[in-house]
Amino acid sequence: MTALLAVDVGNTNTVLGVFRDGTLEAHWRIQTVAARTSDEYAVLLKTLLDMQGVPWRSIDAGIISSVVPPAVFGLQRFFKQYCGGPALVVGPGIKTGMPILYENPREVGADRIVNAVAAYEEIKGGCIVVDFGTATTWDVVNPKGEYLGGAIAPGIQISAEALYEHAAKLPRVELARPGKVVARNTIASMQAGLVYGYAGMVDALVERIRAEVDYPARCIATGGLAPLIATETRTIEATDDLLTLKGLKILYHRNVTPGTP
Repeated sequence: MTALLAVDVGNTNTVLGVFRDGTLEAHWRIQTVAARTSDEYAVLLKTLLDMQGVPWRSIDAGIISSVVPPAVFGLQRFFKQYCGGPALVVGPGIKTGMPILYENPREVGADRIVNAVAAYEEIKGGCIVVDFGTATTWDVVNPKGEYLGGAIAPGIQISAEALYEHAAKLPRVELARPGKVVARNTIASMQAGLVYGYAGMVDALVERIRAEVDYPARCIATGGLAPLIATETRTIEATDDLLTLKGLKILYHRNVTPGTP
């Protein structure tokens, strides 16, 4: 029985998932290392697959979405050496089934397109995807399934590190919900500003996006920190940590499986 390995390379983390017969059988999140070699990927993947009981040699297809171009080289060598051939790479020329209305479509990050495709496939209508990654992004799709564009802001982790690095007396803090906005110590005060501040920014941008478009737009969140922030917002209506992997599966079949819309 064959399987598809989907790989989403982000600036901070790389998310991997194995699909068998269209079902996500296992998934992992690892640190992104741009210089990781094909052999290192092989050792790492074999260990992860063995832990989940997925046969190593069942992986015979792959798709990669990457916002870190140097990382693609090692991944592609891994697929060629250990999986029988190169993986499909999300980028210019790939069949997405979604018109990109950006002024320069090549500027749109691969992960943003993958998320938009997955969200529209699920919602079948106007939607906004908020992705909490190294950067926080808002991506907008209209009811016709066209990618309109969106907004980009520094991610919550970047903001937390900036406070630690540029304010001499502020410590590095865990990103956690402090309970109160009016905090009584420095760590809780920083957590309040980060968590509730980002929740407020998400709501403000989603409301502005909805005011600019003339159709209802359902808001879905993804990314590692989505569960932390989404519960504090008014506008996020659903959270799906695996949205990008689902989008990669959709794009793989649209490009490899004949007759897939």
